[in-house]
Amino acid sequence: MALSEDHGDARRVAYGYVEDAFAEAQQDGLDSDALAHAALFAAFRTLVETYGEEATAVFAEALPEKLRGGAFSSGTRH
Repeated sequence: MALSEDHGDARRVAYGYVEDAFAEAQQDGLDSDALAHAALFAAFRTLVETYGEEATAVFAEALPEKLRGGAFSSGTRH
């Protein structure tokens, strides 16, 4: 298995953990909007700690195009 495949597998497994955490928190009555904002904050904080502010800002600059292109959509487009 290639290194990029290992990385992709790890991301899929990690995403599963995040989905499970969201489901558990929602069952406990936490608002999904609050969860999403907290997850984004935690993710960006980790990216900054790992790659630095500039590299994370460059990553974030690509997000509007990805959002508009449906990269994060799982169902009906708004």
